[in-house]
Amino acid sequence: MHESPKKILVIEDDNVTRNLYLMGLEAKGFDTIGADNGLAGIQQAQEHIPDLVICDITMPDMDGYSVLNTLRQDPVTAIIPFIFLTGSSTKADVRKAMELGADDYLTKPSTLDELLRAIAIRLQKQATLQYWWAMKLEKAPQSVFADHTTAIAVGVGVDDSEAVATLGASASGTEASARESSVREAPDTEIMIPSKSIFPYIPQLKEVFDFIEANYHLGITLCDVAVAVGYSPAYLTNRVAKQTGETVNCWIVKRRMAGARFLLQNNDQTVEKIAKALGYQDVSHFSRQFRQHHGLPPQAWRKEHQLVSQKQVKLWQNC
Repeated sequence: MHESPKKILVIEDDNVTRNLYLMGLEAKGFDTIGADNGLAGIQQAQEHIPDLVICDITMPDMDGYSVLNTLRQDPVTAIIPFIFLTGSSTKADVRKAMELGADDYLTKPSTLDELLRAIAIRLQKQATLQYWWAMKLEKAPQSVFADHTTAIAVGVGVDDSEAVATLGASASGTEASARESSVREAPDTEIMIPSKSIFPYIPQLKEVFDFIEANYHLGITLCDVAVAVGYSPAYLTNRVAKQTGETVNCWIVKRRMAGARFLLQNNDQTVEKIAKALGYQDVSHFSRQFRQHHGLPPQAWRKEHQLVSQKQVKLWQNC
């Protein structure tokens, strides 16, 4: 069965840059949509439901952050992969983008090859998540989805409960490619410590933690988890925070940090490879988060803990 071309929306106020990206993507077989400002981009996204959005951050009237925030509030557009284009790559910019739920960012000027690589990674991740959702629709009883529909309505408005049906329909059409993608996307290194050592035992949140455990290496966000378990991001955030004292994003980061400690201590892969295996597209972002949690950058932590392990081995051998 022939698969229709993926639809890419490019939101960029600079005409030359926008047209270059649109022409390059069309030449590679994508269907493209262009928008020259944030408001027009939102309207195009809501009308055409693209497979991925590429958006400049700095634009007049409405910046890229506002565009992303608006799309993430609408359950129909909330799961669309979103890549920022930015002329700046400061820590504050990256942090804000990730906190709002961006999937990736590229520093301008970016080559077409860099853009295509970022798009391929995001679309593979999306296919994997759609496969997860399709399997859930297939296995779960109808009553479960009735409950989840109610929860979504509570979180974002009763009319938005139609999004559940939309998500299910979009997922079912990509099952085969998603299954292949989920295999390709698995990390090269077996990371893995049992999830029970990371997540608390709370039956009501088992599905949330199971999804994080299975997909954290794909660079998942709060929105991905919310869609997978059938709740709005706001509702899920409140539910998890009330029961655990931590947000969904905190649990995703904790799982990645546990994997990072294991990999740093037990193999000689570069920090960059470890970051990618854990779902980070930017090694600097990984290093900052690791330092925030452990007080040391990854390489320094590795040296310290490998030295401790060596001393423990020697003590054991001398006994």
